[in-house]
Amino acid sequence: MCDAIRRAIVPSMKNPIRTLMLAAFLPLLPGSASAAPPVASVASVDLERYAGRWYEIASFPMYFQRQCIGDTTAEYALKPDGEVTVTNRCRTESGFSQAQGNAWAAEPGNNARLKVSFFWPFRSDYWVIGLDPDYRWAVVGNPDRKYLWILSRTAELPKALLEEALKAAVKQGYDLGQLSYTPHGAVVKGGGLPPTDKK
Repeated sequence: MCDAIRRAIVPSMKNPIRTLMLAAFLPLLPGSASAAPPVASVASVDLERYAGRWYEIASFPMYFQRQCIGDTTAEYALKPDGEVTVTNRCRTESGFSQAQGNAWAAEPGNNARLKVSFFWPFRSDYWVIGLDPDYRWAVVGNPDRKYLWILSRTAELPKALLEEALKAAVKQGYDLGQLSYTPHGAVVKGGGLPPTDKK
């Protein structure tokens, strides 16, 4: 916060009305959190190449994934009508949980921005905001930065590739402080630790 803003805020504590006015004005100032550039998807996604199984390497904790303790995957299959079947699966304390949904392009001709629904009428944004040229990893988010997934074609993502994926997320304005890593194979309860420095 610059000195000019600090000098304006401190005296205002004695004036509640002025404090409220400043609170409303601050988000509009350059450098504030809300001034971050909008999230952008990649230019395009080849859904035929994107189809298949992806392993969740890391994600922001989500309520609907609260029962998952590891081995989280997402599988995508193209349908004749151009839409995509989505099958999410993860290990839980009692076995495995699976959910199937449907995805479609949110905008005609833009396969990088999808809408996903697991039960009508609820739907959410699924934007591919980072993608390896060889489709070895993908970064998925949404416009308000509440969701984030780092996906990989393999259960382990080499360190160099992981760093590329994380940089793609940071470039989109994501704060990775809440990122939680997903264990695969021998499940470690709690997870939360980044993978080894495999190269």
